[in-house]
Amino acid sequence: METKWLEDFVSLAETRSFSRSAQLRHVTQPAFSRRIQALEAWAGLDLVDRSSYPTRLTPAGETFHGQALEVLGSLQATRNMMRGLQAGGADMIEFAVPHTLAFTFFPAWVMDLRKRFGEMKSRLIALNVHDAVMRLTEGSCDLLVAYHHASQPLQLSPDRYEMLSLGQETLAPYAKAGADGQPLFRLATTGTARIPFLGYASGAYMARLVDQILKSTPVLPHLDTVYETDMAEGLKAMALEGHGIAFLPSSSVKKELRARRLVSAAPLHDDSNHPYDVTMEVRIYRERPELARHPKAGAQALWEFLRQG
Repeated sequence: METKWLEDFVSLAETRSFSRSAQLRHVTQPAFSRRIQALEAWAGLDLVDRSSYPTRLTPAGETFHGQALEVLGSLQATRNMMRGLQAGGADMIEFAVPHTLAFTFFPAWVMDLRKRFGEMKSRLIALNVHDAVMRLTEGSCDLLVAYHHASQPLQLSPDRYEMLSLGQETLAPYAKAGADGQPLFRLATTGTARIPFLGYASGAYMARLVDQILKSTPVLPHLDTVYETDMAEGLKAMALEGHGIAFLPSSSVKKELRARRLVSAAPLHDDSNHPYDVTMEVRIYRERPELARHPKAGAQALWEFLRQG
């Protein structure tokens, strides 16, 4: 048994749609279906009636839904109690940050923030996007820093959470530079040669943005995915070794671009006029103060400073 199976099941009970719940849970629909099946295997009987549309629960599923809500509520209450017992954490601001931002944007941002805002104690919790969002919605962090794009918005209700913009970031294709300064590989839109591609794992936030870029091109390049990972830093390391093309956020490649170790792998201007990049917003989120479960004076002061700046 895994608690995420219960969370998946509760989501399905609410949406009555496998595809919608998979989207809300930030996983692919096949992966979501497998997790529901794993829960049913654990329970020993069918919880979902798959013969109906929209999807509905079986009588056993309806009973199990109520129990799942109780179990998750009890676990969350216990977790909150443990957090309240944590010593020395009252002045520690906890940030939930997706891995890519944790490695690239966050260190420089915090350094600059300390110069302007003053000293502060902070704890970074690096996770995938789904789990970082869950940290905020469960009340297990003070602030969430995440990317935002209109095509891939986070499922956070503005009635409960508020947001500030911290800047912008561009996701674009890069490859190792050869001896002539040109990329070893380029996203050519002509020719039949397959291009070695370093991709984000299926279901990752960045993977969906890269898919959006590629699917909107006039002619889809012939890509051969030779490596996948959730993290941009992992793709960058492979690109630096010359293994292929990777879409990387601008903050992660500043030094490599200056040193000409990586260069743009977008098609030449005479090859295609289509943009092969996407601009994302970097946002910070928090629970609204009147609804916050664990308000901290330090986090409140930081938010007000960011709002004014």
